[in-house]
Amino acid sequence: MSAHEAHRQHGYDVVVVGGGHNGLVAAAYLARAGRSVLVLERLDHTGGAAVSTRPFAGVDARLSRYSYLVSLLPEKIVRDLGLDFRLRTRTISSYTPVERDGRPTGLLVGGGEERTREAFARLTGSEREYEAWQRFYGMTGRLAERVFPTLTEPLPTRAELRRRVDDEEAWRALFEEPIGVAVEERFADDLVRGVVLTDALIGTFAGAHDPSLAQNRCFLYHVIGRGTGAWDVPVGGMGALTDALADAARRAGAVLATGHEAVRVAADGRGAEVTYRTRDGEGTAAARHVLVNASPQALAALLGEEPPEPAEGAQLKVNMLLKRLPRLRDRSVDPREAFSGTFHIAEGYEQLATAHAQAAAGDLPAAPPSEIYCHSLTDPTILGPDLAEQGYQTLTLFGLHTPARLFARDNDTVREELLKSTLAQLDAHLAEPLADCLATDAEGRPCIEAKTPLDLERDLRLPGGNIFHRPLSWPYAEEGAGRWGVETRHANVLLCGAGAVRGGGVSGVPGHNAAMAVLEGA
Repeated sequence: MSAHEAHRQHGYDVVVVGGGHNGLVAAAYLARAGRSVLVLERLDHTGGAAVSTRPFAGVDARLSRYSYLVSLLPEKIVRDLGLDFRLRTRTISSYTPVERDGRPTGLLVGGGEERTREAFARLTGSEREYEAWQRFYGMTGRLAERVFPTLTEPLPTRAELRRRVDDEEAWRALFEEPIGVAVEERFADDLVRGVVLTDALIGTFAGAHDPSLAQNRCFLYHVIGRGTGAWDVPVGGMGALTDALADAARRAGAVLATGHEAVRVAADGRGAEVTYRTRDGEGTAAARHVLVNASPQALAALLGEEPPEPAEGAQLKVNMLLKRLPRLRDRSVDPREAFSGTFHIAEGYEQLATAHAQAAAGDLPAAPPSEIYCHSLTDPTILGPDLAEQGYQTLTLFGLHTPARLFARDNDTVREELLKSTLAQLDAHLAEPLADCLATDAEGRPCIEAKTPLDLERDLRLPGGNIFHRPLSWPYAEEGAGRWGVETRHANVLLCGAGAVRGGGVSGVPGHNAAMAVLEGA
């Protein structure tokens, strides 16, 4: 019997469209609950955007090519599914270089409370900013403890979540007023303000005072992860997580069919049929429920409905392999410390505002803001033994305020122009050009690759290159959100990807919630 015949004749309790991390989470939960599950993945591998690859020819370095850090994955999911997966905490939170009074300096956050306090005092001349930092992140930490557990529960109402937060200052600062108000009320130093604001802008094209509060929602998701706000490094790269999820789904009995692209979904509320395409032709799979681990636009296309307008992405993702870490102009900081946390570039408060205004006017930012981290300092297992012994390191750069519209006229040319100016901003803080530190691949080419929003749209089918699939949602019920935030107008078709309510980021939360919706309704 062919695979096509087997899927059609057998029928399944659930067909999951898309084998990214959320689809795998849903499949594992449902299969463990005794449901028959088929996962249809168009690529020849599972993992979606959370994969590790060797992007440079002949070089044994496995990079987290798209997503690269973990914060929003609940320990509950890891525990429930018995995932063989580990995270390591970065000892340094961040380093932000700057030139003050004609000399290179910077702000190193981490390495112990006393050291961080001294770094603030050295940069700003007093302890005021450090004390404000402690109060502000104490507030967000308490909020994280209360909000994060709700992500894997039925959606609370706004009033219920407000009662759960039980902190009017935190509620006003994060849920009601533009985050720029809170930043400007609490901090005076431009650099400190910028470091705080960056969490509101990653992958989100907005200003500090945007009335839509898109920046607040982005900030919220960046500070509540794991109930602490910590962003950890996945041991073995992002692919280690999705490989563990795939193993968990298979062990539970789910069928993972790669090279199977879903092209149509027909559902009547009681049953459904999914038409898919392989290299050998088309086939169909019958199911009681269909879970779609893809964008809302892809869901609409599968159902033959009018798709929602895509929300453009606004980031530049750059992967690099270095022969050695570059020396810094600020000699008070060891490069190994500076790059082991988030290395902020051109992210002062006014710099961020200027970059946003320039991009909004249709121009590339003159000083593109970005942040870098070195995965291999925390987790050297992603490097082959020879590379590790020789001191090679990976660098991941994530650029801000680069909306998809800027690349529309000529993606390749604009990508190169933006990459050049972004690296120039980094070079301004280095004692040697980054180009001198880049490794070369087997064909003698520098080990560096850049991905724009249009590249992500092409490679990963992210509408507009938006890494969150659509604007991030508040983690409470709004009109039409349903009980779990995964429901659609078709009773037995659920959205289990990043575009669900409480989606976005590598979390597994939409996958968990879609599985709970199926099991609860059974």
